Amino acid sequence: MAELARPTEAALPEDPLELFAAWLGDAEASGMTDPNAMTLATAGDGGRPSARTVLLRGFSDEGFRFFTNRTSLKGRQLGENPRAQLLFFWREIGRQILIHGNVDQLSDEESDAYFESRARESRIGAWASEQGSVIESREELIGRVEEAERRFEGEDVPRPPHWGGYLVSPQAIEFWQAGEFRLHDRFVYRRSDGGQWVTERLSP
Repeated sequence: MAELARPTEAALPEDPLELFAAWLGDAEASGMTDPNAMTLATAGDGGRPSARTVLLRGFSDEGFRFFTNRTSLKGRQLGENPRAQLLFFWREIGRQILIHGNVDQLSDEESDAYFESRARESRIGAWASEQGSVIESREELIGRVEEAERRFEGEDVPRPPHWGGYLVSPQAIEFWQAGEFRLHDRFVYRRSDGGQWVTERLSP
C-alpha cells in the first residue's frame, strides 16, 4: 500500500468525523481483518479499569455505536460510570485513533433493528450466554444453546432484554500517525464549552 498522506494543520478538516471516516476508509482499503475492531475501556464507580475489544457498528454526528450484553462487566461499569475511551489501532497503516466520550444506551428500537440484522445463530447465542459469568464447562454452554434453539424453534428470535446498544458521544478525538524515529504526528480535537471543536497538535 502506498504511503498515506501525513496530516498537517492546514489540511485538517473542522469536523473530526470527516477525518475519522477517511482514516477508517483507508483501513478498510488496506485489506486488514476487522478494521472496525476497537478497544473499549471503562471503569466502574470503584475506579477499576477494564478493557476489551468490541466492534464499531456505525457512527454519525451523534457518536459511535456498539452493541453488547448489558449485564456484562462493561455494561455494569457503564451503568455506574457512563464514560468510556475507544481505541482503534491499525498497525498495518501506522495509525491509531483515541476517542473519549460520554455514553448513553441506544433506544430499544435501534437495538431491535441491529439485533434483527444478526445471524440467527448469533441471536440464539445472545440468549444462551450470560456474558462473563462462571460456567462449569463448554458442554454447559452448548446445552444452553440447545435449550434456546428449542425455545425459539420455528419462531423469530427476539432481542433479549439484557442485550442492546450504546452510543459514545465524543468529547475528544486524537489522531496519531507513525513517524520515523518516533517523531509521530498527533492531533487532538477537543469539544469546547460552546460545543465547537478546537484542534491542537501534541508532542509525540
